[in-house]
Parts: sequence; structure tokens; C-alpha cells
Amino acid sequence: MYQRDKTGAKMKQFLSINDVPDLNGLLDKALNIKANLNGKRELGKHKSIGLIFLNPSLRTRLSSQRAALNLGMDAIVLDVNSGGWKLEFDDGVIMNGDSAEHVKEAAGVLGRYFDVLAIRSFAALEDREKDYEDAVLNAFAEYSGVPIINMESATGHPLQAFADLITITEHQKKSRPKVVLSWAPHPKALPQAVANSFVRWMKASNVDLMVTHPNGYELADTIMEGVSVEYDQNIAFDNADFIYAKNWSSYTNYGKVLSSDSSWMITQEKMNLTNNAKFLHCLPVRRNVVVEDAVLDSTSSIVLDQAENRIVSMQTVLESLLEELK
Repeated sequence: MYQRDKTGAKMKQFLSINDVPDLNGLLDKALNIKANLNGKRELGKHKSIGLIFLNPSLRTRLSSQRAALNLGMDAIVLDVNSGGWKLEFDDGVIMNGDSAEHVKEAAGVLGRYFDVLAIRSFAALEDREKDYEDAVLNAFAEYSGVPIINMESATGHPLQAFADLITITEHQKKSRPKVVLSWAPHPKALPQAVANSFVRWMKASNVDLMVTHPNGYELADTIMEGVSVEYDQNIAFDNADFIYAKNWSSYTNYGKVLSSDSSWMITQEKMNLTNNAKFLHCLPVRRNVVVEDAVLDSTSSIVLDQAENRIVSMQTVLESLLEELK
């Protein structure tokens, strides 16, 4: 369970919200950084970050590089699946198959090469227990010997959730806005990582959070404890100040697409039920599947603000870690 305001505690790594000692303090820091993105170019001088991708990326890759460069860091990207050896993560395995290198050596070497490592690895969506162990992220945290940043793991995407919080803070018109996370249809099975982190960060923030989805798309009980769930999307949208659309596959019937019901797509008609709500999505988004053009192209859409704030969230985390490495 996330505990706020740990007086005097410092950030040592960024795997989840649990590594944030003071969320309000981190948010204030982010807003100050955004006002002057180039204000601390000397902080990262002679420091380096390795950005390790086991899965595709656009915003995460470029925003992380941009944030590191803004702080004067050297940033190097490795696409493991196309430019590195296939990694083994299980202990005690006889490595006579496709994997040529164990994460113990790979992480250890990378920890010798870089001051900070950032890792991106998706859920396989085949074995829930294995995915929810977050073996890839935790292995790098265990064996690298340097601070680790989660650029999305099997179960969480805290950099995205932090950017979402920054964006909501910038656009909110009341002290405690109503925020709705709405499931939306998608042709492919997607992980729960973004939804999981968004719920956890909103629970720790001063918002009135509601989650809406069809039956069978309930998130893990540990994530949803204390959160209101509404299975009627129209009721959920009533008087909402922010609508966050995101697809995720089933947690109970793990990794399965139980519904492709197009009636859950976010439309202008549904947005009219809200309190002139702003629309959010982490991107990439499938137009006229997840959300119709009329919403995405309207003035209520703040998805580009969200994407821009991915630089701010990463830069805030990096600055916090660099202050501890001085």
C-alpha cells in the first residue's frame, strides 16, 4: 500500500508509486521543472543512462531521451530483441535453447556501463502469475547495482501515470475533480499495466475516481481496493471532469478479449453527458475503435498535452535520482 509524505526519504529507484516518498512534493517538482526544462543541464553532466527496450515504443523512447538530454546526460538506447542477445530470466535453467545470455550477466554489465538504467518490457499475457511477478523489471533491479526506472513493465506504467497526473493537475477546474477510467474496445489483447498504474496514482491523489468497464474486465482486487466501479458507462460519465479511455484484456480470464462491443467506444454523445470533461488517452490510439474522431479532434482532447508531459515525468524522476547520485 502506498504511503505518502515520508519526511526526509529520498527516491532510490522508480519501479512503481511505492518508490515515491512524497507524491505532492514530486508533483510540485514536476510543475517547476516544466516551467524551465533546461534549468539543470549541469546536473547530469558526466552521468549516463541506458534505455533498454524489449518492446516497441515511440513516446517512451523519445521522451526519455529528451529528458536525459535536458539534464545533460548521455543517453544510449538498446533494442534487446533486434540488437542484443536473447535473454534468459529463469534461475537454474540449462541454457541450451534460444537464450544466449542470462540477465544476471547482462544486467551486471549494463550496471557497469551506466549510472541509471531504464527498462521497458510488456506482459506476455499467457501466464498471469508469471507476468505479475514482473520478473524482467525486478531482475534488472536485483542484478544491475544501479537505480532502475520502469518505462513500462508487465504490470505497471508509472511514468505514464505520473504524466497523467501532471496533465490532470494542469487542466482541473475544481479541487477534487471526478476522473473516470473507461475501458474501450480494441481488436487485440492488451496488458493491464497502464490501467493498473493510473488507478494506483489516482487513488493516491485528490480526485474522485471511478472505473467503468464491461463484466469480466475487473482489474486485480489489490489494485481496485476502495475504488468505485460502474458497469454502465453512461452513468459513470455523468458529471465527470476527465475521461481516460484505455483498453485492457481480462484479468480473470487472463489475456483474453471477452468483448469487442463497439458501443463502449468514446463518442461525442457520451462526452455530452459529462461536465465538459477533458479526454485523455496514453497513445497510440485506434481512431473510431477506441474513440471517434469527433472527440479526439475536439478542444476537449488533451492527449498531446499528456504526451508532452511524458518528458516532464521522466525528467522529474531522473532529476530526483541524479540528486542522490551526486
